[in-house]
Amino acid sequence: MKVTLVQNAPKLNRSNLDDIIKIIDKLKDETDLIVFSELSLNGYMLQDKLSEDAWTIDELDKLKKFSRYVDIVVGGAILDSAIFRNSALYFSEGELLSQHNKVHLPNYGMFEEARYFEAGDIFESFETKFGRTSMLICEDLWHKAVHEDLIKENPDNIIVLVASPARGFSDDGLEIQNQWMDIIKTVSKECGAKLIFVNRVGFEDGLGFWGGSCVLDEDSNIIYQAPLYEKIIKTINI
Repeated sequence: MKVTLVQNAPKLNRSNLDDIIKIIDKLKDETDLIVFSELSLNGYMLQDKLSEDAWTIDELDKLKKFSRYVDIVVGGAILDSAIFRNSALYFSEGELLSQHNKVHLPNYGMFEEARYFEAGDIFESFETKFGRTSMLICEDLWHKAVHEDLIKENPDNIIVLVASPARGFSDDGLEIQNQWMDIIKTVSKECGAKLIFVNRVGFEDGLGFWGGSCVLDEDSNIIYQAPLYEKIIKTINI
């Protein structure tokens, strides 16, 4: 199984879809699964642009078509029956195979997601050609009850889409990265699952995103870790 991590810097507009399609078109014959970050279709700090820039599923037919060649996971602001969702979308074999709507929407400090998005309410696994898979978005994984749900779902693969700003600089490194690594190693080991973590980079409205995307095996060993703050597209053979 070849997995491609796309650690890039989405723009705050709808041109991201064209950029995503170009990446997929270039890599579609060289990998099995391409994973983008949280809100990679939109950029993170949407705020009042949400009503203008959110996507309907019907507008993403190009992703469905390309998924005939390669499985695709992408994050986006999705208009769903007159409400807006922060969603992770899994496309495979010409169809939208699964949509996870972010359950835990942060609404503190620099975060205002609960003001703009409607929360999802379930965590589930679904069957792919690579085994049973669960998707989560950023804050979802910071809640212990979610870990318990994941253990019950018993996935082979866990895909985590993230837009995590850099904070907590110290001599020991980036505190937020250390916290994330503790969490994803714990979840991978608890579930005995491979874990794919994709975080974005770039700047928006004073927020700088740190990257550090990685892949863990079933024993929570790091197979690959991307550098901090750099755009990178990397294919890993798991």
